[in-house]
Amino acid sequence: MTRTTPPRPVHLEGLFPKLGAFRGVTTRLHPRPGGPDASVSSVGGPLLWPADEPWPVCTEPHRRGSGYRIADIRRGRRVLADAWARDRPGDEERALLKDLGRRHRERTIADTDPIPLLGLVQLYRRDVPGLPPGPDGCDLLQVLWCPFEAHGPSRHGLAPHVRWRRSDRVSVPLEAPPQPALVGFEGAVAEPCVLHPEQVVTYPYADSLPARLRRRIEAWEDAEERKAEKRGLDAGPVTYHHDLSIPQGCRVGGFPSWRTTDPHPMNCEACAAPMVLLLTVDSYEWDGADGSWMPTEERGVAERLRDNRPTKLAIGRDGLLNIFACPTDPGHPHRWSLQ
Repeated sequence: MTRTTPPRPVHLEGLFPKLGAFRGVTTRLHPRPGGPDASVSSVGGPLLWPADEPWPVCTEPHRRGSGYRIADIRRGRRVLADAWARDRPGDEERALLKDLGRRHRERTIADTDPIPLLGLVQLYRRDVPGLPPGPDGCDLLQVLWCPFEAHGPSRHGLAPHVRWRRSDRVSVPLEAPPQPALVGFEGAVAEPCVLHPEQVVTYPYADSLPARLRRRIEAWEDAEERKAEKRGLDAGPVTYHHDLSIPQGCRVGGFPSWRTTDPHPMNCEACAAPMVLLLTVDSYEWDGADGSWMPTEERGVAERLRDNRPTKLAIGRDGLLNIFACPTDPGHPHRWSLQ
C-alpha cells in the first residue's frame, strides 16, 4: 500500500525564499508490519547473508546473561495487537502479557561470550530511491546491532554494525542466522516490516542554517506561538523543526536531526571529508498532537488502531540513530550519532 506524506501546513520557501538554496530530498521508508524475505528491503526482516560468511557478533565485555527472550517479545506483540484489533486486552491477556514481559537470567552466559548481532535494516538500491552506491559496486546495505545498550565510555551506548555487499554474489544464502539467548531490552528487536519508500522535500536542521536566516525563522515561530496562545489552540503552533524541515520516521539521505545535541561536524576518520547522512532509524514514524507527518492513508484509521511505532524499535530513549557515510569513498568507515 502506498504511503503519502501530507502537504506541509506552511509553504516554507514562500515565507523564506533563501531556504530554496538549502532544499534537499530524503526518502521516507514507511516501514509497516509484513512478511518480508531476504530478497527485499525491510526493517527487521531476514538479511541476505552468505552461508559461508561468519555472522557478526558483539565481543565487547558487558553484562549479557540477563534480559528478555525474543520469542516472548514477539508473542507478546501478537497478543497485544490481536487484543486492540478486537477492543482492548482482557484479564487473561494482561496476565499473559505480564508473564511474557518477565526478565530471565542465563547463568551460563559470561560477560565476554560472543553475542550474535540482530538484523536491523536491509536496503537494496533497486528498492530505495536516493540510496547511494556502496563500495565496489555493492547494491545492498545491511545494518545490524548488539541487543544490549551497554557500549562505549558511558556503558549505555548502542553498537551498530554496517555492512555493504553485492547481492548477486550471494549464491548460497544463510537459512537461519544465530540469535542471542536474551536481549537487553524489548526495543532491540525490530518487528519484520516491509517498506513503502517515498521521496519528500527536506531542509536542514535550524541550527545548521546561516545565523541571519535562522533568526528570521525563530522570529516567525515566536509570532506563530503568540497567535496560537491567543486562539487557545490545543495542538500548538506549526514549527520549523517539528512540522516543516526534517520528516520523522526511518529514512534515507537528507539532513540529520539533532534532537539531543547541538549540530556538530561528522568528518570521515579516514580522509577528514565532511560526511553525509546515509540512514536514519527512528523510534517513531510520527508524533505530536496533530501527527503532522502521519501518512494521508492512515488518517482515516481508528485512533486505537493507528501505530506510530510499527517497527517496535526503541532507539535510546525513544530517539533516533543517524548513520553517516563518506561521500568521497563509500568504503571508508561509517560513523553514527544517537539523538
